[in-house]
Formats: sequence, structure tokens, C-alpha cells
Amino acid sequence: MDHSKAAADVLAGVGGRDNVQSVVHCATRLRFVLRDDDKADAEAVRAAPGVITTARAGGQFQVVIGNEVPEVYRELEPLIGAAPAQAAPVAGGGLVARFIAMVSAIFQPILWVLAASGLIKACLALALNYQWIDPAGTNYAVLNGISDTTFYFLPVLLAITSARFFRANEFTAVVIAGALVHPAIIALFPAIGEPTATARFAGIPMTLLGAYSGSVIPIIVAVWVQGHVERPLYARIWAPVRRFLTPMIVLLLVVPLTLIVVGPLGTYAGLGLSSGINAVFDTVPLLGGALMGGLWQVLVVFGLHWGLIPVFISELGTTGVTVLAAPLFPAVFAQASAVAAVWVRSRSAARRQLAAPATLSGFVAGITEPAIYGVNLPLKRPFAFGLLGGAVGGAIIAVGGTASNNPAPPSGLSFWPSLAPQGGVAWAVTGALVAIVIPFVLTVAFLKEPAEESAAAPEGSGGARPAPRHSGAHMRVASPLDGTVIPLGQTPDPVFADGALGRGAAVIPRAGAVFAPFDGTVVTMFPTHHAIGLRSVEGVELLIHVGIDTVKLGGEHLSPRVDSGQEVRAGDLLLEFDAAAISAAGYDLTTPVVVTNTGVFGAVDVLAAGPVAHGDPLLTVAASPAPVAAHAGDASGQGDTGARRRTTP
Repeated sequence: MDHSKAAADVLAGVGGRDNVQSVVHCATRLRFVLRDDDKADAEAVRAAPGVITTARAGGQFQVVIGNEVPEVYRELEPLIGAAPAQAAPVAGGGLVARFIAMVSAIFQPILWVLAASGLIKACLALALNYQWIDPAGTNYAVLNGISDTTFYFLPVLLAITSARFFRANEFTAVVIAGALVHPAIIALFPAIGEPTATARFAGIPMTLLGAYSGSVIPIIVAVWVQGHVERPLYARIWAPVRRFLTPMIVLLLVVPLTLIVVGPLGTYAGLGLSSGINAVFDTVPLLGGALMGGLWQVLVVFGLHWGLIPVFISELGTTGVTVLAAPLFPAVFAQASAVAAVWVRSRSAARRQLAAPATLSGFVAGITEPAIYGVNLPLKRPFAFGLLGGAVGGAIIAVGGTASNNPAPPSGLSFWPSLAPQGGVAWAVTGALVAIVIPFVLTVAFLKEPAEESAAAPEGSGGARPAPRHSGAHMRVASPLDGTVIPLGQTPDPVFADGALGRGAAVIPRAGAVFAPFDGTVVTMFPTHHAIGLRSVEGVELLIHVGIDTVKLGGEHLSPRVDSGQEVRAGDLLLEFDAAAISAAGYDLTTPVVVTNTGVFGAVDVLAAGPVAHGDPLLTVAASPAPVAAHAGDASGQGDTGARRRTTP
């Protein structure tokens, strides 16, 4: 992937630097908060190199890239400057959207160090379980200190990210968090398992429910309060003394308020949430596991899974394990298994090429977005089979009482260290295997690819019939553009979408150049330069129509590099166009690429899906025993019979 080009194209697609209020990234997505959502061109963003898809969720414009999102983000930072890269509140959206955006912004920056520490802790627990390490030795003490630090000082880490989100002073927020975990204050707290204690500050009773190390809710609420106290104070205090008086007053107000009110309420909320979760998994584990395993990837699609991150961490802080996270392993493995089945079963070389790394990413690292957006969701059935496998596997794991001991993302790497030390290993392994087998078998047995449906449908109709069989070889048509392939049925122009001009695919271009997809002849270079008709040496006639309704441009922003009647070789430059200018003029750049004489040549199969470069395989055209001379039409679509008769593409 060209990371710098991807960053530049994405930024242009979301409306430029001035439209970016904030942007952060998670495991696979760039998460933009935009000043004006209407300025974002989702199709242009999806056409950027390496972009899998886009989504709008949680008050964010999300750009799904996959494993290379950190590299794209690194190139994006200098383009937008440091300030907008900081997380910021979402101005619009409903309560749920605002909550999801807040959780995403606060937890995302620390998620990977949490995962790393959790994985170290999980491996250490596994080593203790099998007596590979002496719990009284120095090695254990050092490793335990490393793994515990993130969780012990979690309020401090959350203070930093919360201050960024709520626009409060980060250093004051860190001191508030530090006070909550200070040894002198911790000494006032009861030991775990003992009754709550009551102390007094300035005569006001404080109910102490336990140490704040590892807590989540109290510090987030405390920093929210800090922001509301700090800003008006700073504005009203005399300028020469405001820089030290403001934090002094904030600390003297917010820390006691947290200990007296915020902390107990937050702790009670965490305890209630944890108790509710455990009650569901204790009484109806089958239902709880099935819901988590079956719906987790749906939440991922909409970006709503962030809302559960604090729940996992709160449960870990309260009980030391999280039963809610254990069924997520089958959810991840099921989608990875479904895309593996597509890899094995698909007839499309381009789809198999995409499915292979998505399989590896899903099973090993737990990153399923490439599988979901690139393969499973567009094909529908593999995604549904994956949800089914995740639900069954999650139910099995929950029935076995298996829990995870850390917040590391579910993956093949974290499976054994996270689940094995808690017992129920047989249930965990069984649930994972069932989650893998169900979608794999169902996808292999019932996979139905859009290319097959497209080839089988009569032109101009939505019906389906068995595709005719043809003898002889198949001719391959390469992609004439760099861009993103979409089904022809998704083309904004209904004439192309219903197959009236022929069968094929559409490409959303990411560069302003059209290349010859095969050796042949330029039959027609339209006077307005918006469309090109080609005929291959085998007689296949192809129409390449740059954009929708671009005939109205009268040739503006389009520069032909060949003439009608000219012989061309595969890869020759046919046309250049100014994509930015055409888009700015209000035209959709979706470019249909259709075989206009399929009545002679028969079935057309689409080979590509998602990102494609010019020269990559795009279509195959089934050979026909009918002689080439028998066709009367040309690549413009004229002279053909039925619904394909058109005078202007």
C-alpha cells in the first residue's frame, strides 16, 4: 500500500483538513469526527488505496483500512497538524452515539498497552498454573510488576485520555488520578472482601468501597467534573495568578468530591454492572454466550463494540476475570473460518487473493475487518454463517463457565493464555472448534458469489436462470483503472445497473487514467471523451464509461490519448481525466466496464472485488462457437438488439 497516497486521498475525501475536528485510529480504522458530515464523499474515500470500506457510527466517519492503519495514520498526522489529531467531543448525534464516541476516544489510545499487559499477565498465570515459574522468585516479581502496572495505574492513563476528550488540563487530571491511588489514601480503604469503611473529610462522611487502582468510572467522571470547574475558573481568576490558583482550587474541590460522591457512585455502578452480567451468565449462560458470540461482529461492523470495553475492564477490576469477553473468541474465529472457506471455495482469483491474508489476520491477530468488509459481508452468506458459528461456540464456552483473565483482543495468540488458567479448557476448545467448523462447512456447501448471479441473469431483468455453457477458452479482461471494484448493480445509473448496456462490473477510480484492458482496436472514442468503445482481437466488445452523466461535461476535464480506429496493446494509456475537477462539478466517477455483445460471447464472470490496479484481472468472457462476424453491434452498444439499443451511453 502507498501509505502517503492513502492518507492524502482519505483526507481529500473527508473534506480536507479544515473539515476534520479530530481523528484517532484503532486496530483497523481511522475514526474521524468531522465538522460537516455532508462534505465527506464516502465513495471517494473508498477509492483510496488500501481502504476496505467506510462506515458512519458513534458520531464518527470511520475509514476501515485493516492492519496497516497505523502507517496511514502516521502519514495523515503531518497533513492535518497535531491539534486536530487530539480526541474531541462529538457535537451532534444521539446519546448512544455520543457515548460510543467518548468511549472510543478515551480507551483507544491505551487499548494496545492494556492488551500487551493483559497478555503478559495471562502468560504468567499460565506459567504459574503449570509450575513453570517460582511465585516467590525474582523473575515472577519483576514480570508480575510489569503486567500489573498498567492495571494498577489505569486511572492515571485514563486521566490523560479523558482530559484530552473533555478538554481539561492533562497534568491536573493526572494528579487527581494519582491522589486516588496514593498510598496514604489507599491505607484508608478496606481490604478486599472486608466490609466497607466510613471515614470523614472536613466532617463529611466518605464511604470507602475499595482501592481505586484498576477502576474506570470514577476517574472519567472526575475529569469530566474537572473540565466544567476548570474552564470558568481560569477565565475569571486574575491573570497573574490564574496559572497556579486554577489547578490548586480544582484539586482541592475535585479530589474530595471524587472520594465523597463520584467514587462511591462510580464503584456502585461498576459493581452493579458486574453483578448483572454475572447473574445472566450464572442463570442463563447459554443465552448470554450466544448473544455475545453471535452479535459481537455485528457490533464491530457498526463500531458499537467500543461501548463494551469499559464493561470488560470494570468486570476485570471487580472480579479479576471477565465472563463477558470469553464468547468473543468463537465470534472472531467463526468469521475467520468463513473467509477461509471462501478462500478454498471461490472461483474468483481476486477474491481468493483477498481472502488469504484476511484468514491469517483473523485467526492469528483477531483482526476481522478485512474479512468482514472485504469478503464475508459483500457475499452475505459467509457473514451470516460466521454469526451462527459465533453464537453456537459462544454458548458452549459460556455453559462451560469459561472466563478471560485479561482485556487482550480475542485472537489465536491470546486464546490459550487468556482462557486456560481459569479452567473449563475442554469447553473453551470445543466452543472454538465448533465456531470454526460450522461456518466453514456451510460456506463451502452454500457459497453463492455475485459473479455467478450476474452471469446467470438475463439482461435488463432482475430474474435468474442457469448460465449457459460454452465450449472453448475464456477471454480475460483486465481492469482499465486503478480503483475499487463494485458490482454493476450498485452503479448509480439504472441503465447500467440493470444490465441494459451489457454485463460487467464498475470501478470507482482512485487515479485519473484509463488503460487498455486487452490487445485490440479503439472502435469509438466518443466526441465528449467520456466513453471509449473497444474490440479485442477475439471480437469481445467493451464499453468503458468514465463517470455517470459525464457526457454533459462536453469533454471538459477529459483528455483522450488515442483515436477511433487505433490499434492498442494491453496497458496502453487511453484517456486521462481530472478526477477532482469532475467530482467538484458534481459528477459521480463510478465507471462501468461492460461487455456489450454478450449475446454472442455468452457468460461474463466478475473476477475482482474491492481494491484493484489497472492490469489486474477484472472479467472473463466465455467463448462461443458463433463466429465473430455474426455480431452486428459495436462497442458503443448500438446495433445490438433488445434493451441494449442506445444512442448515448
